[in-house]
Amino acid sequence: MKFKNVLIVVKDIEKSKRFYRELFGLETVLDQDGNVILTEGLVLQDEKIWKKSLGKEIVSRNNCSELYFEETDLEGFVQKLENRYPQTEYVNRLTTHSWGQTVIRFYDPDGNLIEVGTPVRS
Repeated sequence: MKFKNVLIVVKDIEKSKRFYRELFGLETVLDQDGNVILTEGLVLQDEKIWKKSLGKEIVSRNNCSELYFEETDLEGFVQKLENRYPQTEYVNRLTTHSWGQTVIRFYDPDGNLIEVGTPVRS
């Protein structure tokens, strides 16, 4: 068995494609009627499709999972985030953990939790 993708639910596919391209450099691999596969295996699905498929309400900002990215120039990333998306809702601003990694946590426009951190050294 092979793990293939992570799917997140979004309200506006075009807005989300732009968000993940501008901030993380993810490009569209496949775009089919409310289902978009981006590079690195991230899948965006239109909220209406997901809701119909599940038959349940969508719970944004549920804090049950997060997308994790690593960035060597974290301060530069934060500047880009603040310049392009000043309305971003933060969980925590730049924080340095006891093991030396610096991270930032925030929500994407649809309430999916994202963490960006400096590379973990082993």
